[in-house]
Amino acid sequence: MERVIGIISANYETHDLGCLTQERTIASLPYGGRYRLIDFPLSNMVNSGISTVGLITPYKYRSVIDHIGAGKEWQLDRKNGGLFILPGSLFGVTSSEARFMIRDLKHNLIYLKRSMADYVILTASDVVYNMDYRDLLAQHISSGADITMLYSEAVEDAPHDLGLTLDGERVTSFLHGTKKGENIFRGCFVISRELLMNIISWYSSVDFMDIFEAIEPELGKMNVRVFRFGGYIRTVDSIRDYYIHSMELLRSDVRKELFTPLHPIMTKVQDSVPSKYIEGCCVRNSMIPAGCVIRGTVENSILFRGVKVEEGAVVRNSVLMQSCLVEAGAVVENAILDRKNVIKAGTVVKGSPENVFVMEKKTL
Repeated sequence: MERVIGIISANYETHDLGCLTQERTIASLPYGGRYRLIDFPLSNMVNSGISTVGLITPYKYRSVIDHIGAGKEWQLDRKNGGLFILPGSLFGVTSSEARFMIRDLKHNLIYLKRSMADYVILTASDVVYNMDYRDLLAQHISSGADITMLYSEAVEDAPHDLGLTLDGERVTSFLHGTKKGENIFRGCFVISRELLMNIISWYSSVDFMDIFEAIEPELGKMNVRVFRFGGYIRTVDSIRDYYIHSMELLRSDVRKELFTPLHPIMTKVQDSVPSKYIEGCCVRNSMIPAGCVIRGTVENSILFRGVKVEEGAVVRNSVLMQSCLVEAGAVVENAILDRKNVIKAGTVVKGSPENVFVMEKKTL
């Protein structure tokens, strides 16, 4: 893997995440009690032996830079290689599937030119999975492909994701939107460094396009192939996706696959005291990290650090981000509470599985 460098694209957004990404980028969206979405592709890179990673940052970069810093938690604060913060362009997204804008790559061409690597693995920052990229690279080299795209079968309709029409392992066309059971691109591909620089040069006049928008007319000439990922993999690009896939983390089989000790998902270290469970509380099938105080009832929910659930309060089928407070006798059900929200005593906050209640982040 010393022949490979990585690029993580975080310079895109979706309006379907509403207030959850109003002040933060998709990459820094809290997930799974103690992680951010950027942790998954970044950990995949490092666990695969890639020691040089470029992160294309969005316009709202503060939250993601605050989280990853110099890459210390991922062992990327190093003299040779390490983490490179690459500026993203402000304009240029032309479709909802766009993840790898030519303009972003063009502005950071120096990162590619200064490298001696043979291959580049590029990933999006809104896909949750745990993967070693060594098999992907090995198939790419053995097949002689120009580009090898990671794909799986869609588990649900995905109107904003890129679908693939295949002839064996060869990509013959792209579908703009996929339905359940169809082949869906999972925001990761491998390409030779030289070919990537050539594509940037060839399509520099249309640099506002996504790289796959640009090469779509050339699929008959280019050897674009796929690598199938058969494990747990989900894309988070809407509030509905965020809620459903968060709830899937409460399944033991999903947790065992995502959070394996052999390939850990690394994140920013937060020094917190252990969570405190007061006598008389009730906790069932929930993920609760350090720093929480539970006096009431928590069922089928995911809490983040510093959450407090007071006596007589009930939290059910919900996601409560950092430093939320549910006061005595309050009820929170089928909801997503962004950080620092306070649910006053006796208040009922209730959505439904089909229409989740979302409360935006409090800044004070």
